[in-house]
Amino acid sequence: MKSIKIIGRGCSKCERLEEMVIEAAEELGIDYEIEKINDMKEISKYGVMLTPAMVVDGDLKISGKVPPKKEIKKILSL
Repeated sequence: MKSIKIIGRGCSKCERLEEMVIEAAEELGIDYEIEKINDMKEISKYGVMLTPAMVVDGDLKISGKVPPKKEIKKILSL
C-alpha cells in the first residue's frame, strides 16, 4: 500500500492536487492511503518550501506545482 501525503494549507491548488492524485491512483488500480497535512510544523518536517506538495512513502516527490496527471501516474507507478 502506498502512503500518499498531500501537503498544503488547503488552497485551491492543494485541493486540485489531491483530486488528481486520487484519480491517478484509481486509474492505476493501486492500493493507497491518502492523508492531508496542513499544520505548519508538520509541513516543515518534510522540508516543503512551496505548496502544494506530495510525499509518497516518505519521499517528497512534488513541490510548488500541480503537475499533469500523466506525471502523477509516473510517480505513483515507481
